[in-house]
Amino acid sequence: MRKTTVLDAPSNLGLRPPAPGLVPGCYKLAGALRDQGLLGRLGARDGGVVVPPRYDVRDWKPGDGVLNADALAAYTRTLADRVDRVVGSGDFLLLLGGDCSILFGAALALRRRGRYGLAYLDGSIDFRHTGNSDNVGASAGETTAIVTGRGQPEIADVDGLAPYFREPDLVVLGVRDYDDELAEVRALGMPVWTTPDIVAEGPAVVGRRVVERLAGCDGFLVHLDADVLDPAVMPAADAPDPGGLDYPQLVALLRPLLADPACAGMLVTIYDPDLDPDGRHAAALTEAIVAAMGR
Repeated sequence: MRKTTVLDAPSNLGLRPPAPGLVPGCYKLAGALRDQGLLGRLGARDGGVVVPPRYDVRDWKPGDGVLNADALAAYTRTLADRVDRVVGSGDFLLLLGGDCSILFGAALALRRRGRYGLAYLDGSIDFRHTGNSDNVGASAGETTAIVTGRGQPEIADVDGLAPYFREPDLVVLGVRDYDDELAEVRALGMPVWTTPDIVAEGPAVVGRRVVERLAGCDGFLVHLDADVLDPAVMPAADAPDPGGLDYPQLVALLRPLLADPACAGMLVTIYDPDLDPDGRHAAALTEAIVAAMGR
């Protein structure tokens, strides 16, 4: 069994402020899961922390493009270098966010190595871009668009390597937003399993089908956004939306993905400890991660 390295990426650069003058609390995610004994329970190495630039949106206004764009571009490069070291060592990467924009650094690191796939577990498709919206700004809502080459070049096309993932190599799992973005990504050839699809087919079956789908890649990454879970079991997420998975369903979906030798690692994002004062949801999320990784 491969050793796991836990690396912290406590960045909230991809989110809007929850209220004027406040900072999104998901940058505390890594600390909250570590406090639950995650590293010891996984027998993991401690990869340390990649410190993000300052969150500062004071001068941003609609029409300026992506929030924190310069900081995001710098952080994407720095994080990619650290991720590359872990993946190059042969360890399984467990990257603790932060918001969904930490995916850019991980994606860049893998793109430098070859053709990788992505299993994207999220309550939203996050495919907003200038071609379908006038509301571009928070890159956490634009993640799948950016990693498929749609977005500001300093983030989406670092070193001329866009797209970080080819559209058929990006599998979307657990979404509940059935708007125009869903039709758009399906038309582009991205496989999508909505939450009802996963429940109807069986989470473990879907997990195995995703592994088969990505078998032509050099490897793949799993992105776990906490809002793929239903708010009844995970309300402490940036954008909880009814109709999500429960924990047994999530674990069953993740197990075949994480057990496959081609899986380079998993990102965990968007859980917000500020919305979980007694830590009960940190404990449940930690339990699910440990169970999904077979520990």
